[in-house]
Amino acid sequence: MVGTILLHAGLIIAAYLLGSISNAVWVGNLLYKIDVRKHGSKNAGATNVLRVLGWKAALPVFILDIVKGAVAVSLVFVAGYTRETNPFVGFQIVLGLTAMLGHIFPIFASFKGGKGVATIAGVITAIHPSAMLITFIIFALSLLITHYVSLSSIIAAACFPFLVIVVFGNWLNVAETLTLKIFSIVAAGIIVVTHRKNIRRLRRGEETKIVFRERPSVRAMS
Repeated sequence: MVGTILLHAGLIIAAYLLGSISNAVWVGNLLYKIDVRKHGSKNAGATNVLRVLGWKAALPVFILDIVKGAVAVSLVFVAGYTRETNPFVGFQIVLGLTAMLGHIFPIFASFKGGKGVATIAGVITAIHPSAMLITFIIFALSLLITHYVSLSSIIAAACFPFLVIVVFGNWLNVAETLTLKIFSIVAAGIIVVTHRKNIRRLRRGEETKIVFRERPSVRAMS
């Protein structure tokens, strides 16, 4: 019993530490000698890396943030649960949300992280890839139309519970249904909360649109 508790605690800590790997900060500092938290929106996420350093820096940050979310969820296999049971899915969600918490409040980057969109995308990909695929398509279409990453993230997040509860609800294993429904609502809520400043800027018409180009001037973004 004690061994099981220690194993679970260790996996949760490992998920947090994985989430705390602030790829935006490390890529900026190691490759460009720039701390993205001092430029642009001052956020340690892929979107701000895109604003400050361009897509060549932002793309690996985005991919690595997705990967760390998926890897954190995959730690569930170490716990020895039977697949597609409520405990299995429940612990997947615990690990995923812990990794997201690590991304937002990273211990390796003075607890100043990103907003968790790419990390939660990795978490959802590992837990419910079908819903994630449609959610990503919604995000991409919204981004192409509006050029607002924040608005596109919020729209996609709002659609995710609908997809899990309505579109895929009848296809879920009975043991998974309630757990995944609750997770979808919580995940969407976290994304909206972490974008509350963006929502205020959107309402004032002050939010910055994304333009896909080579590395912009850091001075211009300061």
